[in-house]
Amino acid sequence: MSAATRLTLALPKGRVMQDALSVLRQAGLDLVLEAEERALRFEAGDVDLIVMRNADVPTYVELGVADAGVVGKDVLLEAGSELYEPVDLGFAACRLSLIRPEGASAPVARVASKYPRLTAEYLRRMGSSAEVVELAGNVELACLTGMADAVVDIVQTGSTLKANELEEVDVILRSTARFVVNRAALKLKSAELRPLIRALRELSGA
Repeated sequence: MSAATRLTLALPKGRVMQDALSVLRQAGLDLVLEAEERALRFEAGDVDLIVMRNADVPTYVELGVADAGVVGKDVLLEAGSELYEPVDLGFAACRLSLIRPEGASAPVARVASKYPRLTAEYLRRMGSSAEVVELAGNVELACLTGMADAVVDIVQTGSTLKANELEEVDVILRSTARFVVNRAALKLKSAELRPLIRALRELSGA
């Protein structure tokens, strides 16, 4: 593969990256990672990899710094991204939910979340005028300290909620990891991207 057609992929740090590497290898890519785990950009066999925060993947792909990437549907929706999204990879399943202290019944006046856009849209649909506060850390703490009446956050097993006497009040959306592609790259590197997309679709049963 020449430098002009070599693919650059954006992958999120952590567990999703490991699952993404596994499915990309199954799809036929020869991916060899360097031993240095702190590397953020490196050649990895057939492609160049850029490793970043989950929330940054849509931006890097949309601006063409990466040709394609793997990111959660929740992140795509929060970013308001219009990226081409050809494959639902099926892993990293979770749900974005409204969470409150167990038994809470008072009106919700303030909601804290890492997802301010989706939270505001949800509250509008519900006819709520509650204030939305954006946080970057552990949003459940906002409920536990009384800073907010509710939080909107990702839930996988629910064990953290139970441990802190919190409960899901409503599921706003369900999310899985998606393979996303820069639209210009799909044209310029069609010979590399389209077979990869077909292989990923076959693996995901699409």
